[in-house]
Amino acid sequence: MDNLSQAEIVEREEAVAYKNPHLAVEERTADLIGRMTLEEKVAQMLCIWQRKKEMLFDANGMLDLNTMRRELKHGIGQIARLSDTNGGVTPRQMAELANRLQKYFVEETRLGIPVMFHEECLHGLAGKEATSYPQPIGLASTFEPELVEEMYAAIAERTRKSGAHQALTPVVDVARDPRWGRVEETYGEDPYLVARMGVAAVRGFQGDATFKDKKRVIATLKHFAAHGEPESGTNCAPVNVSERLLRDTFLYPFREAITKGNALSVMPSYNEIDGVPSHANTWLLNDVLREEWGFKGFLVSDYFAVMELHARGEATSHAVAGNKTDAALLAVKAGVNVETPDPDCYPNLTELVRSGMVDESELDKLITPVLQLKFALGLFEDPYVDPDAIDNERRLEEERPLALRAAQKVITLLQNNGDLLPLNPEKIKTLAVMGPNANRKILGGYSGEPAYFTSVLHGIEKKVGKKIRVLYSEGCKLTVGGSWTEDAVTLPDPGENRTLMHEAVETARRADAVILVLGGNEQTSREAWSRTHLGDRATLDLFGGQDDLVKAVLETGKPVVVVLFHGRPNSIRYIQSHVPSILECWYLGQEAGIAVADVLFGDVNPGGKLPISIPRSAGHIPCYYNYKPSARRGYLEDDITPLFPFGYGLSYTTFGFDNLRVEKPTIGMHESTSVSIEVKNTGRRTGEEVVQLYIRDLVSSVTRPVKELKGFKRIRLEPGESTTVTFPLAPEHLSFTNIEKRNIVEPGDFEIMVGNSSRNEDLSKVLLRVLC
Repeated sequence: MDNLSQAEIVEREEAVAYKNPHLAVEERTADLIGRMTLEEKVAQMLCIWQRKKEMLFDANGMLDLNTMRRELKHGIGQIARLSDTNGGVTPRQMAELANRLQKYFVEETRLGIPVMFHEECLHGLAGKEATSYPQPIGLASTFEPELVEEMYAAIAERTRKSGAHQALTPVVDVARDPRWGRVEETYGEDPYLVARMGVAAVRGFQGDATFKDKKRVIATLKHFAAHGEPESGTNCAPVNVSERLLRDTFLYPFREAITKGNALSVMPSYNEIDGVPSHANTWLLNDVLREEWGFKGFLVSDYFAVMELHARGEATSHAVAGNKTDAALLAVKAGVNVETPDPDCYPNLTELVRSGMVDESELDKLITPVLQLKFALGLFEDPYVDPDAIDNERRLEEERPLALRAAQKVITLLQNNGDLLPLNPEKIKTLAVMGPNANRKILGGYSGEPAYFTSVLHGIEKKVGKKIRVLYSEGCKLTVGGSWTEDAVTLPDPGENRTLMHEAVETARRADAVILVLGGNEQTSREAWSRTHLGDRATLDLFGGQDDLVKAVLETGKPVVVVLFHGRPNSIRYIQSHVPSILECWYLGQEAGIAVADVLFGDVNPGGKLPISIPRSAGHIPCYYNYKPSARRGYLEDDITPLFPFGYGLSYTTFGFDNLRVEKPTIGMHESTSVSIEVKNTGRRTGEEVVQLYIRDLVSSVTRPVKELKGFKRIRLEPGESTTVTFPLAPEHLSFTNIEKRNIVEPGDFEIMVGNSSRNEDLSKVLLRVLC
């Protein structure tokens, strides 16, 4: 072979069908599978993460080819999270490591099958020196899918150039229980909003899914399905829903992201539905996902979830499998293509095939989409990346404006009594910036280590310069340390918090106005991935005596603005009743402080809207807006409405809505029409408004929600400017799962509502009639 010319080498390789780039992917894949041994097939269904240390490296953390030759002689399907190798590597180091690993698999395994690397990319590549954007719950507040697509396209390019090929994102769970610690990872409580954001994220990651420019990666929808309304609000708990509710609410965003976004990977959920864990649910993974929706991609298990079909003491034990071999059998029969994060149950597939429990053709079927996508990604022709092309410092600077723009659009004005905001710098000589989140790097989960971060304190200091004296006081602590990865949650010493509150009051007395930066942190709301790493809560009250801090500061008589950073909607009843101005920020990413300062001083007019209702207390759950007609009769001596509803958000200007009309007020069941409304900026500032379309089927064969979001558009208007916003109304907007469990449009009257929140008082209404 060494004596052959390059042209002769290419000619000889192309004589082998799977190595011939001129052949169709399907033909190449079939040829490759026909050459593979059983062990090589099973290897393509395995992944390495925590076992990287023992399977890839020596005792000094150096790549060890002898170990790899021993452990991985049959190859491997995936390697997880190169970014966290040996405690974390830079993008350049990650790219160099990816190249060295690919070289082994391409040159030293029998068939030269390249490996696929996957990464966490929830709101940026979760590694060192990568841009950190707002969390998804914040991105949903923008109501701007175009921004989401742009952001995830940037994340995809960074991820691909660093050597990875698959993102374990987006999360398209519909979050219906604020007690759940993973709310921050979602796009909120409404299936239509989640779907639109999910489709945008997929398009950002995958582009046209040809992957020809080596700037895109495979998107992974998770968690399939109904993960967002667990029993008792605790992560991975059973989900008790009917098939109709499952289809119309929880499956809808997945279906849209697959049929309209062409998502190429799906991750089943940890939870069970009707007694069947998702990783063993043949109806869900095959009948619905593949047969009904036509999904052609591959399924990756959630981490350790196949094992949990049997038992995993520190986390979940479904006990539907007697051992790991039985767990592998259930998962492979259900259609899970790849087990992650480490070889655990699926190595038993070899014996299952040899014993006749699994036919080898079943493995062929499961590895086919995995290999097809490796071909589509171009890995068989060019599995390597160019570390010199990363130019990380330049790229970080180029991405900062996008991160800032996203953060600015997230911020939601919940309350502004007396028009306290925006602050007038001419009237303030001393400003107190206080609270446990005022001077803290606070990003939420799956965040990596960004090169930049600006706290609210530093953002305000930078904004005002020497014009205003800025005082700082922590006010109280929420937890000690507070790292997302730190299992134990240690509460602060009460005596220390009392001292900090006293100091905060003294600081407030010296100021003309107070900015209180409150909420939660990465420990008070997070993924509860084991019994010792919790993040779900039984109460939604603010942590660490923050209400006491607010009361004490308000007693000074100084004007107060509360700025909230957290991963879930917390109950802020006292703040809502007593504090004039409230800003909801969720987690804004690395540019948090700059964005908040821009909004506080009016350089940016807030235009965000709530993607999830804020309940009055945990006792008010569920409080999502799209409830059934019989669901909100009332409470004895309490208001049943949320503190702030879905879709709500104020502005420094005002908007008027007029002349709501339907193009064709009567249509057939299979016809379409459109709805239009005129919107005018009636205030004195340029501002952005989110125009929202809701519908209600007034009489139906099964009960339907009192309203459902079916369209939205974020617009920007100058003072006095007006525009007409038009929404399409097609059968897909009017259909639902009927009494016979068929998705159809039923004839009858539909109430069409358009406005700037889900509250009835914020909506104009008109009637649409649908005939047989």
